[in-house]
Amino acid sequence: MERAIIEGVMQLLEEGVPLAELSIERVARTAGVGKATIYRRWSGKEELFVDVVRAAEPPDPELPGTSMRDDLVVLLESLRRRGLATRSSVILHNVYAQMKSSPRIWAAYHASVIAPRRAIGMDVLRRGLRDGELRPDVDLELVNDMFVGPMLVRSVMRPDAELPEGLAEEIVDTVLAGLRPVSSTAP
Repeated sequence: MERAIIEGVMQLLEEGVPLAELSIERVARTAGVGKATIYRRWSGKEELFVDVVRAAEPPDPELPGTSMRDDLVVLLESLRRRGLATRSSVILHNVYAQMKSSPRIWAAYHASVIAPRRAIGMDVLRRGLRDGELRPDVDLELVNDMFVGPMLVRSVMRPDAELPEGLAEEIVDTVLAGLRPVSSTAP
């Protein structure tokens, strides 16, 4: 039942219905359920919309765990692919645009999608620091932004920018070249 409701919302969004015009009644009609069924699972359309966005998100990637560099490449490659998918998907593009206009939805999305993904990156960096793959004097929050930032800029702020194969490796290797301990000879 939950899947049918989420797919109903996606169908309406694909048809170009703005979030402001998505009523629980309209969603219920599209999904073929009663409004009470929706309210038993979600308190309102904002909470439902967050679950719709979460359902449209790709799963977090499986990290190889072989090195900080390899894990960072996998994380950034996931962001690159997500950027490509968002560009090619009218629904995802519209969902993100509408979501940003609603502070409650954006906050819920941040808490349920962005913050956990950021935590994964921070864990990778902490392990890299512990294993001597990073200089001990670096600010890990800033370093995380330095890895993720270029991919986000290309994916979100510069939709005309290329997102070529190998971009994740190029970003990771370029940033690491300035962050490794001086004695390191790793690639």
